[in-house]
Amino acid sequence: MNEYDKGRLNLPFVGIPTFGKSPYVSDWDNIEAEIAIIGAPFDGGTQYRSGARFGPRSIREASTLFSFGHAGAYDFDDNKTYLDKTVRIIDMGDADIIHTDTEKSHRNIEFAVQRAKKAGALPVTLGGDHSINIPCINALEEFHKKIHILQIDAHLDFVDERHGVRYGHGNPMRRAAEKEYVMGMTQVGIRNVSSTTREGYEDAISMGSTILTVRQFRSLELEDVLKKIPLEIPIYVTIDIDAFCPSIAPGTGTPSHGGFLYYEVLELLQKVALERKIIGIDMVEVAPSYDPTEKTQILAAQILMNFLGFIFSK
Repeated sequence: MNEYDKGRLNLPFVGIPTFGKSPYVSDWDNIEAEIAIIGAPFDGGTQYRSGARFGPRSIREASTLFSFGHAGAYDFDDNKTYLDKTVRIIDMGDADIIHTDTEKSHRNIEFAVQRAKKAGALPVTLGGDHSINIPCINALEEFHKKIHILQIDAHLDFVDERHGVRYGHGNPMRRAAEKEYVMGMTQVGIRNVSSTTREGYEDAISMGSTILTVRQFRSLELEDVLKKIPLEIPIYVTIDIDAFCPSIAPGTGTPSHGGFLYYEVLELLQKVALERKIIGIDMVEVAPSYDPTEKTQILAAQILMNFLGFIFSK
């Protein structure tokens, strides 16, 4: 009997790197899964360093590190096995990106998220710069009457318009706040010199945002932070990798020192997942060329794997 008759070991560096080595599904009319991974390799909205177009590919590559879980992933801290075989994850590949054309690229990302939602799967979109959140939120309109957004980020991203630009990576939260079905936001991790002016912060608060800087977040108990995120409204979670301190996540276009550490975000997401309904996720601004150690994309993949485990452990 040869080794193939016993089943393959399928080590992380072997095979095609879909997210967590999940099956690739190119037919978006035949998605059968609880979780659908979507790549959105668009970085035409960046104002400083580009490179997040390679974020989806790098996160998928990093996620193979966590693909050993043939029977799920056992967590000793929680004494629980997450993402066992009852949770089906598929990878839809990437939305088609049209270079220099933000409108068409965003429309294609929106279509991909809509297909995942129509199939009843949780859409998890890998950016790309933070402008890809705009089509992700647009895609939810026909599926949810009300949503609340939890944004984990260094920057408020609440610019209305700057020199005619309304759909760059400094605008997504403003565009979301304008939607009738977005019932406020909880924006955490915001710090230092931001991309948004004082007026933008005032507008955000007047339009229903609760804003917590890293220092404010750390001054509160986690339960006090959670009180700022509604229980009764479905939650969309957008995670910008620059929310983390660049000492652990340097691979991003707009690093900002003084950010979160791993367990601060993990424990927030675990509580949110267990107590609220999550209806979509995006992970943005991973730009792998700025991190030769690859720890940024490993962090992104690890956070997503854990978060998905928490969501489906219910």
